[in-house]
Amino acid sequence: MKTFEELGVSGVIRKAIEELGFVQPMPVQEEVIPYLLGNENDIIALAQTGTGKTAAFGIPLLERIDTSRRETQALVLSPTRELCLQITDDIRDFAKYMDGIHVEAVYGGASIEPQMRALKKGVNIIVATPGRLIDLKNRGYAKLEQVTNIVLDEADEMLNMGFSDSINEIFESLPADHHTLMFSATMSREVERIAKQYLHDYKEIVVGSRNEGAENVNHVYYMVNAKDKYLALKRIVDYYPRIFAIIFCRTKIETQEIADKLIKDGYNAESLHGDLSQQQRDLTMQKFRNHLTQLLVATDVAARGLDVDDLTHVINFGLPDDIENYTHRSGRTGRAGKKGTSISIIHSREKHKIRNIEKEIGKEFVKAEIPSAEEICKKQLYKVMDQIVKTDVDDEEIAPFMQDINRYFEYIDKDELIKKIVSLEFGKFLAYYADAPEIEAVVPDKKEKKPQSDRQKLQNKAQKGYRRLFINLGKRDGFYPGELMQTLNRFVGGRQEVGHIDLLDTISYFEVPEKDAKKVMIQLTGIRYKGRQVRCNDADEGGKGAKDTTPVTREKRGRRGSLLKRQNDEKPRRQKKDDWRSLMNHVPRDLRGPEPDFSEEGWAMRKPRKKK
Repeated sequence: MKTFEELGVSGVIRKAIEELGFVQPMPVQEEVIPYLLGNENDIIALAQTGTGKTAAFGIPLLERIDTSRRETQALVLSPTRELCLQITDDIRDFAKYMDGIHVEAVYGGASIEPQMRALKKGVNIIVATPGRLIDLKNRGYAKLEQVTNIVLDEADEMLNMGFSDSINEIFESLPADHHTLMFSATMSREVERIAKQYLHDYKEIVVGSRNEGAENVNHVYYMVNAKDKYLALKRIVDYYPRIFAIIFCRTKIETQEIADKLIKDGYNAESLHGDLSQQQRDLTMQKFRNHLTQLLVATDVAARGLDVDDLTHVINFGLPDDIENYTHRSGRTGRAGKKGTSISIIHSREKHKIRNIEKEIGKEFVKAEIPSAEEICKKQLYKVMDQIVKTDVDDEEIAPFMQDINRYFEYIDKDELIKKIVSLEFGKFLAYYADAPEIEAVVPDKKEKKPQSDRQKLQNKAQKGYRRLFINLGKRDGFYPGELMQTLNRFVGGRQEVGHIDLLDTISYFEVPEKDAKKVMIQLTGIRYKGRQVRCNDADEGGKGAKDTTPVTREKRGRRGSLLKRQNDEKPRRQKKDDWRSLMNHVPRDLRGPEPDFSEEGWAMRKPRKKK
């Protein structure tokens, strides 16, 4: 294992990172830092979250900055506000003893005036979300003409969030001789596409396997009926008394509902999603990082790239549609060499997703049984006893009160006093689980349907009282149920009720109540999603777009049938032509007559007409 000095890191940065507890470089830092310090090539670095990627690109960026110039020389793009602020704080910490370094975070959801004033004074490194950077560039405050290094952190997620056009615009503003550094946890097709588009003569650095899950993470799943998912969540949280976790939900609405239920039931929980103001999000994250909040209920987008120490668990309140999102979720725990657990609460229809994730990350899930009331109570009791035994007593602090305390408890037996203390701390669990609702076992359905094929999805009918709508977005566009719900809430307004959803590769179908169908079609048609113009209409009337995408459609079957018919009609014509030429081979040339017309038109003229 090399030291940071051997990697070529300067003394002023080493002094700062040593104060942060950086003793030896992590594998990704050991690979990336010396390469960036000694080469001018573009790179793509693949490493799991929590492996020190920010230091891997942040330290070389600082080493390349000319502090005598106040122009912006480096740019870091990140998909979310939280990650943007986190990267900024880390780079500032690395540059603590460097003179003349100015690092500024610019992001949406906050007042733009302070960011404009900071950029006007001069900033060496800008850490930004794409949308706000474009705004500041167009206003003339973000000047990118002198940028020599640009970092794309979580670039695949930026594209999934619809920043493709913004990224293109930013790259068009950079000088031709800039260097691009891209960091990602997984090498998806999308990441490869970005690399080919934006990187030139690049080196790929892989730490670990390309798409593996974090090595220190155990993967566990609990299978319950859909109606029991929240009850199962409570039991799992209670079973781990010292849990410090992020609970991932699919939509903003579900996130807020689960957080509200947990708070109501007495748990130390907070929500984190896109509908919160930046001030609320900052306060929530500050409390969570300081361990003042025990459970953070969050959406994938809000929690992307969060770096929180000592996270014991990640809980998936239902699995994401995208396997890569699962990788990012589980990568929140098991960081910096510590052990972590990724728990998934699923229903029977999600079991096939478990198998798909196992194949992708190369790890097996452990199926676990929901803890019983007795098991949970034992765990909580041991926690109370452990707390009592390990409590530090400050004799001087309590000495003035001991005389009154002894007199008050003089006639209470020791055993009775212990029972009262335990009951005081442990009583709520005994009371709840004495009459806790039972979680029914999942009964395997022998006739359980396999996942529907695209052709079967096309033939589905709307349930009673609902209308089935077509939309020209599908899985290839990153359009999954969560994105559909967010799009509806944003453009239709309110909490739009949605029935069954059928996702295909390039199109989708979804059901809404009859009374809302017209409004939904009007509001969605014409909007843009990741650069594409959206079309939404009635699946039975105008939603025939499936003809372009499904393997076999009526139109294709019709064309194929016509082709076979034409080929069958041509067989006797070709056979007759071959027979005539074979016969003429035995006839002297001067005795041969002219070759008959074997063309399609000529053959049609020779066909005998049917008698009427």
